[in-house]
Amino acid sequence: MRKLVKLNVVVAILSSLLGLVACSSFRSTPTPTVSINLALVSEAFSNRFAQLDYGVRLNVRDARNEYKKKVLQKHDSYVTTIPNVSVYPDVMSFVKESLRRYMRTMGFNLDADIATDYMMTVQVVEYNVSYITGIGWSGVVSMEIEVHDSDNQLVYPRTVVTGRAQISGAGNNYTLASKAINQAYAHALEDIDWDRIAYYLKRADSPAQEGNKQVDGDGNTALEHTVLNWEVTSRPAGADVYWRIISSTPDVKNSNKNYKSTTPYESTETFDIKGLTYNNSGNVQIEILCEKPGYLPQKKVFNLRTAIDQKSINAHFTLVKDEY
Repeated sequence: MRKLVKLNVVVAILSSLLGLVACSSFRSTPTPTVSINLALVSEAFSNRFAQLDYGVRLNVRDARNEYKKKVLQKHDSYVTTIPNVSVYPDVMSFVKESLRRYMRTMGFNLDADIATDYMMTVQVVEYNVSYITGIGWSGVVSMEIEVHDSDNQLVYPRTVVTGRAQISGAGNNYTLASKAINQAYAHALEDIDWDRIAYYLKRADSPAQEGNKQVDGDGNTALEHTVLNWEVTSRPAGADVYWRIISSTPDVKNSNKNYKSTTPYESTETFDIKGLTYNNSGNVQIEILCEKPGYLPQKKVFNLRTAIDQKSINAHFTLVKDEY
């Protein structure tokens, strides 16, 4: 009986000693504080989009919730806590600077003209790295992209792009953590459909491809770059030529007659009719008036849609003497 009691006492003492050793061991492994360096490790294709007609402005926003703002999301070598991880530079500063550099290398014209620039909004949703025993370091970067034109019309609907990277190695090797998160960011940039974004920054070849895009005087429509060949003649020559707009659409205003020149009149001119689109041009007419002293005035009316398609306005007036 006494031997049993002594044995129990010994067991209790050993258990206490083991507990103290365990606590001592736990306390001797403090949660580390480490820093991860962010870097742009992907090289953009140089001058790939150097011939675009419009510039673009970047608007980078932080859409991460408080939990997602923790760069290290998981580290299964730690039971109750995870290492305190900071990044340099901070995520938002890095994305803003590196994305601009990446786009400039590809040839995008950033902040070219506030009147015609498109707006590219980038929302950072996730920018994290995790460590899982047996797998290694895993980085993930997720962003939402959308593009508006100079009239604030959505042309590239919100699209999620995601980059992932995985590197095997030790859980205390934070150089590998940096590589994983930087490679994930590089893959996210590659996941952006740059060709589609560039498509909207290129002026359409014909007004019909921009059916509802209005002329606003800033030169950012195919209509404003469509050249019309004017040729107005009369017999006898030397008559005054006037023109005016007749509109049946509220988007385009009627105008008073404006003097052009005397016949024969030949010119190549572009459009500057505010509110005009290719789709509403069928409801707009150009009236040409020809006047000469001693002769009766004459008018001709041209449908603007037809003139745009034919890229010309040709009018000949055989003037009739005013006998009265």
